[in-house]
Amino acid sequence: MGGRQGLSDEPVTDPADDHWFEALARHMGGAYLRYSFTKGTTQEIDHLMSALDLRPGMRVLDVGCGPGRHSRELARRGVLAHGIDVSAEFVDLARTGAPEGASFERGDARELGDATHLHGAFDAVICLCQGAFGLNLDDRQDRQVMAGIAACLRPEGRLALSAFNAFFVVKHHVDATFDPATGVSVEETVVRNAAGEGKDVLLWTGCYTPRELRLLLDAEGLKVERVSSVEPGAYGDAPPSVDSPEFLVIARRT
Repeated sequence: MGGRQGLSDEPVTDPADDHWFEALARHMGGAYLRYSFTKGTTQEIDHLMSALDLRPGMRVLDVGCGPGRHSRELARRGVLAHGIDVSAEFVDLARTGAPEGASFERGDARELGDATHLHGAFDAVICLCQGAFGLNLDDRQDRQVMAGIAACLRPEGRLALSAFNAFFVVKHHVDATFDPATGVSVEETVVRNAAGEGKDVLLWTGCYTPRELRLLLDAEGLKVERVSSVEPGAYGDAPPSVDSPEFLVIARRT
């Protein structure tokens, strides 16, 4: 295993300007975990333990960890998980009652390239459910995220990345607007907090094809081993299709 014996809770950055997602996270708070797409954590980690060849004592960085559901589940299995998220609200939720082996810090995934205390420290990185990658309005920022992820992996370390399926959006999304020039889908929706109070929001999601994902990861020294069609709570090895909402990429740092 690579990496350090200890990681601090110092922030990757203290962003002066809010990412658009922060206001949404502040409103939802713990109610985020009521949404159906968060209910498949156990199955997703079951699959990733095998796909990434994870074993107790290994170190995993959870980029865009949200309230920490994946990191906490990894820690319960003996994996040392460290989560980062741009939302201070979500980081506080993740830290509350976290099991031993799970740690969290506030940080902007676009600034991982400057987070030298994390570089080369991890056997694996997970970036799931559009927690950081895919939430940027500029695809160049997605590349910043990917470069930072690569820097945090030890040599031969592995990555599990989920990305929204551009083919699925074009074929199936009737309640969202897809911009073919940018590859970004915009959806108007209502999110609710723990009291049930609604807030009208716009959700921006970067969408990708398997070809684009391979090119992007290859440019950062990450060799794609497979791209699978998945959906939340149903991770597996099905070949890419136009009918699944997400792709799951398994890659290795060369």
